[in-house]
Amino acid sequence: MDRTRVGTRSLTTSSVFASYWYFAAERQRVYHRRLSEPFGPWTEDPVLATFRFTNAYRAADRVSQDLIRVQYSGSQSPRDLVLRTLLFRLFNKPSTWATLEAKFGEIGADSFDVRAYAAALDEAFDRGERIYSAAYILPPPPFGASRKHRNHLLLIEHMMGSGVVDEVGGAGSLREVFDVISSYPSLGPFLAYQLTIDLNYSSMLAFDENDFVVPGPGARSGIAKCFPGSPTDSAADIIRWMVDHQDEQFERFDLDFQDLFGRRLTLIDCQNLFCETDKYARVMHPTIQGVGNRTRIKQQFSPLSMPQRPFFPPKWRINGALPAERETFALA
Repeated sequence: MDRTRVGTRSLTTSSVFASYWYFAAERQRVYHRRLSEPFGPWTEDPVLATFRFTNAYRAADRVSQDLIRVQYSGSQSPRDLVLRTLLFRLFNKPSTWATLEAKFGEIGADSFDVRAYAAALDEAFDRGERIYSAAYILPPPPFGASRKHRNHLLLIEHMMGSGVVDEVGGAGSLREVFDVISSYPSLGPFLAYQLTIDLNYSSMLAFDENDFVVPGPGARSGIAKCFPGSPTDSAADIIRWMVDHQDEQFERFDLDFQDLFGRRLTLIDCQNLFCETDKYARVMHPTIQGVGNRTRIKQQFSPLSMPQRPFFPPKWRINGALPAERETFALA
């Protein structure tokens, strides 16, 4: 074990710390290879080849890509952007969005109707379709409906009617956006932070993703594996340290990190990488304990195809650096 100074603290690092940086570099290498090579194998790492992991960059993940396209494909009015972002991400499932869009056409704040949308989702649910992604655990908002999806639609209606658009639009920092979102029922710190990052992808906001971070439970477990015995209140400082020292750590471990077309890892990315490293370590470092008792990785890797090339918020100015367009891009 080594020791690393994070702020005023000297913290112990385990062998999982090196795996964090290896995983970030290798997962990003897989991402770039899949953009240019239609068929695998894209990695010789048996864990990455077998199990499903998110990308090193959150915005490159398939569902985040779908969200960003939804944000930029329609009206850019703040009301419509907030409505589309909330509606898409609270269900977090592209097929649910497709169901609503097929039924109602272009989705916007003026045409949003809780009863009609709930009826459409009732029909989908009764057909046996899954309404929600399994990525987040979402408690039902306390609005009294019998079905969870109806309560989430009522939550969106409540937020839109209580001034969330003006409050988000008038925020002076990413942290203030988070404070607004987290004030609504059932939106705990982790989900509120994820929604804050989502809104910041849109054209209505342009805050630095490195303003602040909210460590999620998976990230805290990954941190516990990388930094055994670290105080629980040091999690955000550790994530920021990873962002600030990424270049020297990739060099230290002799890793060739291929960034996102010139964009460095930010706090949300390094937070997510701790979560993914926690999963990776279940196989590669099974004796090192994190938070909780998870010992297996549930989801197997299965390539998914996307008909379009990646698309990132234009304000990032990286879309012009993407490779030449192919007929299809693979992304997962």
